[in-house]
Amino acid sequence: MITASIVLYKQTYSEIKELLKRMDGPDIDVLLIIDNSPLNSIEKEIRDFHPRFEYIHQPSNPGFGAAHNIGIKRAIIMGSKYHFVVNPDVLLLDDTINAMVNFMETNPDVGMAMPQILNPDGTIQFLPKLLPDPLIFLKRILYRKFNIFLSSIEKYELRNVSPHLIYDTPVLSGCFTLLRTSTLDEVGLYDDRFFMYLEDWDLSRRMNRKYRTVYFSKTSVIHGYAAGSSKNFKLFKVHIRSICTYFGKWGWFFDKERVAVNRRIINQFKLLI
Repeated sequence: MITASIVLYKQTYSEIKELLKRMDGPDIDVLLIIDNSPLNSIEKEIRDFHPRFEYIHQPSNPGFGAAHNIGIKRAIIMGSKYHFVVNPDVLLLDDTINAMVNFMETNPDVGMAMPQILNPDGTIQFLPKLLPDPLIFLKRILYRKFNIFLSSIEKYELRNVSPHLIYDTPVLSGCFTLLRTSTLDEVGLYDDRFFMYLEDWDLSRRMNRKYRTVYFSKTSVIHGYAAGSSKNFKLFKVHIRSICTYFGKWGWFFDKERVAVNRRIINQFKLLI
């Protein structure tokens, strides 16, 4: 069984209509829609147009990861072998689901995978990353504002690696991720302490300890990357809290595992290139 979950917050049906249409096919057995909005204003449209989808209203809004956990737990009970975590601002391209599942089927050591993520104009989003240190967040802000620290950003975001390679990376974006559900008993689900931001980095780091976490470049999806925390002060504060939660959990400046993992990731390219 192949399942998927989407977490919503105040989206209209028209905003997600195309995504739901593309997921309403034989590739996905069950799609779980967890709606964190205060009102269940799109429930009727979903039930009318997509009767085999499961709609779960969660007006308490526990956060992105916690809401996906509701879907993942439901998927595990159903007996799902593979589970997709999907953002509502993603658009699937042809055969993405099958391509990723086939890759997981032939690579049983892979616990988590992400396809190539494209902007709406077709350019590549640099979402596979090394494990971060605290300074990289400051450097990213300064890079966006003043175009400095480019070499640090290029190394951290693996920008100089060919986008056509398939490779291991310890940070995968939660905008579109495939999970092998059998690994989650060992690794755990999303950490509910992250309301939003970095919960995907935390999970992929835990997964990478025991299984391969892979950037699978042979298929793509389009993602409407919003970078909301750089434009909205409330989201910026949420992002800062998540950064503090992440480094409070894994270590700020002293993190031997981070050094070892990043060295291993960089060394793989000597063999792949």
